[in-house]
Amino acid sequence: MGDKKKAVLGIDNGTQGLTALLVDIDDPTLPVIATGEGSYGFVPNLASGCYEQQASDWDVALKTAIQQVMAHPAFLNYQIVAMGVAGQMHGHVLVDSGGKAIGTVRLWCDARNQAEAEELSELFYGRPDNLPKRVTAARWLWTMRNQPELAESVDFLTTPAGWLSFRLTNSKRLGIGDSSGMFPMGTKNYRQDLLQKFQERYGSEKVRPLSELLPEVVLCGDDAGNLTAEAVSWLGLPKETIGIPLAAAEGDQPATLVGSLIGHAGMASLSFGTSVCANLVGGSSEDPAMIISPGVNHFSAVNGQPIYMVWLRNGTTYFNTVVKSYGSASAAIDHEDRNAFDSLMPQILDAPADCGGLLAMPFMDDEPGLGVTLGGTATLIGWNPNNAIPGNVCKAALLSTMFNLKKGVDYLKQNRVSVSEIFLSGGLTKTPEMGQVVADVFELPVHLLPGSEEGCSWGAAVLAKYRWQKKSNPADQQDWPDFLKSIATKQMQSFSPYPPDSAIYQTSYRKYDQLLKLQPELQQLMNSSC
Repeated sequence: MGDKKKAVLGIDNGTQGLTALLVDIDDPTLPVIATGEGSYGFVPNLASGCYEQQASDWDVALKTAIQQVMAHPAFLNYQIVAMGVAGQMHGHVLVDSGGKAIGTVRLWCDARNQAEAEELSELFYGRPDNLPKRVTAARWLWTMRNQPELAESVDFLTTPAGWLSFRLTNSKRLGIGDSSGMFPMGTKNYRQDLLQKFQERYGSEKVRPLSELLPEVVLCGDDAGNLTAEAVSWLGLPKETIGIPLAAAEGDQPATLVGSLIGHAGMASLSFGTSVCANLVGGSSEDPAMIISPGVNHFSAVNGQPIYMVWLRNGTTYFNTVVKSYGSASAAIDHEDRNAFDSLMPQILDAPADCGGLLAMPFMDDEPGLGVTLGGTATLIGWNPNNAIPGNVCKAALLSTMFNLKKGVDYLKQNRVSVSEIFLSGGLTKTPEMGQVVADVFELPVHLLPGSEEGCSWGAAVLAKYRWQKKSNPADQQDWPDFLKSIATKQMQSFSPYPPDSAIYQTSYRKYDQLLKLQPELQQLMNSSC
């Protein structure tokens, strides 16, 4: 044992499958040594908008993934000293008094509790649009109303990551980031005034109070339980792992921030994909209670700092559609079967900052944070014979999504939330030059971290190292942001705003803001019978 290197296991219980990483913590870069995966699907034959999984499928996937890690030749060279678990937020795992998951697990993307979310938002904040419909408390209210017999049997309510942590430790604790996706957070704990409002309005003699069902909130580095002998036997892990600490289980969004080494106030993570998300780490200069907007969701970082999430349903779908349309047309003309993005991306990068005068709106779907209630108003204006070229059109489509995200970020700035730098992830990082466009649009430095597709599971491993470090040396005073800074990273690509182009983008952004005010009329037109 003495000559073995130290390692941690990082687990990501995602929507599409589970990933396990063995990470070397003796190396300052925390490299991944071995990877394992387990798969599962949704419960079949559900109505449209309903998404459920079985907790037992996650159990099987976890064992499969860990067995794959243990089969790696390098595994014998390592001693596992801690574990970390992260997973899809806002899930709804119901556990009975015997510790068994009952019923199926409704996931973050399940759409059945919109009315309950609006009702709770009205109760808590006096407006119907400030509580995300995916918050676990809204799902629980739906269960109380629609599955009362099931609700009466519940002894513990948790998330997907919380379920795996419970299975591994028999502890009903959960990281503050994941907890903040279950119920609104106050000062490092659930808001007691809102829990009281919930109980006064919806309390039942047959159902335990929500305050008694929710997991205990734990900060990163604090005690979240230890690996039990039963869990070691179940997973087939070495016996010496009995009693190793688990980091507080976390949600995928906070864990991915960890995986990007984002911990200081003012740092923001931007991810561009089918949906687009900006997570900003808050500090002490702002009052989270004053930041009330349907376009900004409130969560917590793993150490309790506020996270402000600007989330867009209309991500790159419109941009992708335009690119594929022009790419297909170009391939047909050239008689070449080329990837649309490969053929058009150079033209997009070469297009001027003002896209030749073109402006676009990307609303193929609704956009709750901007008050867009229906899709169907994706549009492009400003055509003339000189600017109707693929690079201009595609770039205008992409900028429309960036501008929507910028509106949310600017709202936070207006409420004294500091935004100092951006870390870019997602599909745009495949074209690093896009980092310059983002820097110019947001007028902020942009960094591209060396990519890792396992950002969430690696983040869970980083949390495990921090928990092991704190347990091994209780006198250690290193705080969380400084711990993240101590992790060695490979060279980042960085971009600074280029003032001439940035000024042009700001002019286009102001025009876009005016165009956005016309969207309700366009929506009414497109959905009327005339």
